[in-house]
Amino acid sequence: MTNFRLGALRVLPLLCLAVVAALAVAGCGGSADGAGSDGKISAVGAENEYANVIEQIGGKYVDVSAVLSDPNTDPHSFEASVSVAQQVAGADVVVQNGLGYDSWMEKIESASASDSRDVIDVQELLGLPDSTPNPHLWYKPETMPAVAKQLVADFSEIQPEHKAYFEANLKRFETSLQPWLTGLKEFATKFPGAAVATTEPVADYLLEAAGIKNLTPFSMQSDVMNDADPAPQAVALQESFFSEGEADAFVYNQQVTDSITEKFLDSAAANDVPVVGVYETMPSGYTYQRWMEAELRALEEAVGKGKST
Repeated sequence: MTNFRLGALRVLPLLCLAVVAALAVAGCGGSADGAGSDGKISAVGAENEYANVIEQIGGKYVDVSAVLSDPNTDPHSFEASVSVAQQVAGADVVVQNGLGYDSWMEKIESASASDSRDVIDVQELLGLPDSTPNPHLWYKPETMPAVAKQLVADFSEIQPEHKAYFEANLKRFETSLQPWLTGLKEFATKFPGAAVATTEPVADYLLEAAGIKNLTPFSMQSDVMNDADPAPQAVALQESFFSEGEADAFVYNQQVTDSITEKFLDSAAANDVPVVGVYETMPSGYTYQRWMEAELRALEEAVGKGKST
């Protein structure tokens, strides 16, 4: 499994204690009849963007919780807790990213094994190998439609009497994604040859879908993502994108900043290059589709009007 910061956290000692304590309270996992005490399916999204899609598909028949949900904190500093272990142990359906991004989920699931729990691993759902370098799959346009369809299948198996309801929610969800998907296709026509510099590959899938050239070598993005110091030559190359006017914008991970990010932000500002902050965790007050639309609009403002967001 590819290692990323979130998947390599110092969580194992705390995790083991959390799972043991949680299982003593919660039992052995998802409910046998696929319904909690209120008759609803219990579902957990490892990240809140997945939990939001679960909520949109499951609606009134599903109770949803998200493990990672605070966009104002560094998601890479996450530590599993007793409450997280209890949520996962009691879930009928779990959605997790995979690719090492949330490997702590696998540890919890192994400690609270359940034959009745459906686990949707997005990496596996999309058929991606462990060697896939970019784990931020929610920025990939194909991801959430695939997740939503699998949720309908899982929910319908648990509560077949509500299959038509889940399918209707899927149709609404797919329709609501169209403005973002259309916007991605139109971006390249509006801004041919657009190019940006980045810190991490957080929004790389979105940039690719919009036809935006990412000037920053992936090797440097990977270094920043994994808390490694980029080579001096890579830093100099990045700064040249600003000083020589090659970058139309600078896209950085707003949730995780360090000295190298600050250095690039200063360089971008000194050369009048607009900056766009992107998130790993969905900001509060958004649905998944509205969040993706907002990220695309921010890029349009930066590339088209030179405005920072």
